[in-house]
Amino acid sequence: MDLRLAGHGALVTGSSSGIGATIAETLADEGCEVLVHGRNAGAAAAVAERIARRGVRAEVVLGDLTEPGVAEQVALTARDFGAHILVNNAGPFTEHDWESSRPADWRAAFEGNVLPTVRVSQTLLPSLRAHGWGRVITIGSRAVRTPLPNMVTYSAAKAAVVNMTTSLARHLAGSGVTANCVSPGVIVTPSMYRMWQERTAADDGRGNGSDAAGEPGEPGEPDEAGIVAQYAPNPVGRLGRPEDIASAVAYLASPRADYVNGIELRVDGGITGTP
Repeated sequence: MDLRLAGHGALVTGSSSGIGATIAETLADEGCEVLVHGRNAGAAAAVAERIARRGVRAEVVLGDLTEPGVAEQVALTARDFGAHILVNNAGPFTEHDWESSRPADWRAAFEGNVLPTVRVSQTLLPSLRAHGWGRVITIGSRAVRTPLPNMVTYSAAKAAVVNMTTSLARHLAGSGVTANCVSPGVIVTPSMYRMWQERTAADDGRGNGSDAAGEPGEPGEPDEAGIVAQYAPNPVGRLGRPEDIASAVAYLASPRADYVNGIELRVDGGITGTP
């Protein structure tokens, strides 16, 4: 299916690695020109080079979105680039429970996940309105509906992201600009595996851990079936891939999704169940 994205411009925040990079490359596969954002110049440049090899324009904008004025400057760069698709993907996650979390941890979760989304979106909205067509897509989490006891600050921050996406969709009524959210389940990324391995090592130290290694002779290789069974049981029976999220984002970014607005699309294998 042709998603009719050829010639459109997109900013994907946090696209120098992981899910964000896959989103950027998937949009490029559909003909989008992409502004790659990150904090690491080398990593961002590598993604932009891969996109350019697809025959579409790719540029890089750098900056820590939590720093004063940076989110606004990134958005202005996106405006000048001609981006009418905004994917608010950047957002750190850390592990804190109710016993260990401190006010600074809650503040950091909101400053990393909520405020950059607000600032980039607010700055770019006038350009989208003037164009008469645009997309704002935020990245939520399965933790929005099933808060994770070991990630309470992150879960709450992502719930705020979903809430404000619905609010934004209503605010933009009649403008030709839609706002939607994609909430991933447990997605295979290097950071996810690192978190799993760290947790397994901690559990082993208490004598109640489980083996997260792969087949014999493959030390350190993650056992996906074990992770699914213990951490992310879902009807599909596997972990998600970055491509699963990128495909959902590409559809919502496309003109084919003109009648889709204000939703949270859960791409999680069914782990959260039905409403």
